[in-house]
Amino acid sequence: MPTRWADNDHYGHVNNVTYYAYFDTAVNAWLMRATGTDIRELPALGVVAQTSCRYVGSISFPDRLQVGLRVSRLGNSSITYDLAIFRELDDALELAATGEFVHVYVDSETRKPVPIPEVIRTAAAELVVEE
Repeated sequence: MPTRWADNDHYGHVNNVTYYAYFDTAVNAWLMRATGTDIRELPALGVVAQTSCRYVGSISFPDRLQVGLRVSRLGNSSITYDLAIFRELDDALELAATGEFVHVYVDSETRKPVPIPEVIRTAAAELVVEE
């Protein structure tokens, strides 16, 4: 994932709120690739219920990033993702941040919690990491 010119703040590094956009993009892009589905068209939508971020190192435009993703909890109507953002160096990766991202699935019409769609559950199960 590339950083963008607009990601930098006045201090010359990527602004803290932008990390949440990286998390959101990584999770949803992965879901679309892993399921082969346009997740926006499912009868249940994953809405963000909680996020957190721990900043470890600084990133700045024009850095290139890699985002690691795993599932730490696969519930009935929610999925908790653990993420890590790495800055690409010439021959290594440098940890920049870690975070958590929780999707709760809701009916697209009523917005009431519903079970995770099977296509999503199947894909997410492949990323479950047992502690």
